[in-house]
Amino acid sequence: MAARDPRTVGARIEALLEELGGIADPTVRDKAEEVARLLVELYGTGLERVVAALHAAGPPGEGVLGALTGDELVGSLLMLHGLHPRDVETRVRQALDQVRPYLGSHSGGVELLGVDAQGVVRLRLEGSCSGCPSSTLTVRLAIEQAIEEAAPEVTRVEVEGVTAEPGPTLLQIQPGPPDRSWTPLDLPDLPVGAVTAREIGNVPLVLCRLATGWYAYRNGCPGCGSTLGEATLAGEVLTCPGCGRRYDARLAGRSVDGQDLHLDPIPLLAEGGTARVALPQTVTGARP
Repeated sequence: MAARDPRTVGARIEALLEELGGIADPTVRDKAEEVARLLVELYGTGLERVVAALHAAGPPGEGVLGALTGDELVGSLLMLHGLHPRDVETRVRQALDQVRPYLGSHSGGVELLGVDAQGVVRLRLEGSCSGCPSSTLTVRLAIEQAIEEAAPEVTRVEVEGVTAEPGPTLLQIQPGPPDRSWTPLDLPDLPVGAVTAREIGNVPLVLCRLATGWYAYRNGCPGCGSTLGEATLAGEVLTCPGCGRRYDARLAGRSVDGQDLHLDPIPLLAEGGTARVALPQTVTGARP
């Protein structure tokens, strides 16, 4: 059988269950929901027996179980049935370890302070980009996605040390599709101070390479609507080729001309020559 993306399949199952809930005939609806419940219970029982057999096999079995938990699909099924051998705190730590390399200049460190009985995770950010909203958004989205995938039972994440806002920031980890999706991006071989235009997932982007790293924005000047692929970048200031308006490419694309205008930042996580951008799922083109 051809491999299918577990997230796509999961989303389709949720959609079908929602449709079943809208069936007018209560008898048909109840029987369909019972079939779905029994199937889940059946494979859950099978997984429970597999896990028990692996535990009974001693260290070799534990090794196999550990390898299986590294598989995205198997790991998620084990979590669904409460069979995952690693507790929530361990999985959160592993998720943070996986996301740290992508944070780069956006954050100097992410420290796990603890996980309480209500599923609330407390983190501390260190070395965040000073007052930079685009970096704060990038870090928030990266951490949110990593924790949600590794520990879906987490109910909330409290983050200390976000310099863009006073006090702790709450990241609401809730079920359902995210409003952004991370998409791979091959970074071009450009020198510091260069600008280039790309279109990823039908979203036109302008990429800026600063001394502090890569930054991405939707490709459109909010003042005149011109594309920014031919814009000039002097230090951290991006100048629109159409109207000459200037924006701070590091500080969320804010206008440096005293106008109430700003570019639309797109979170970007870079590691070496590869990167990921968090594209808004409802955006299909540049802002006029």
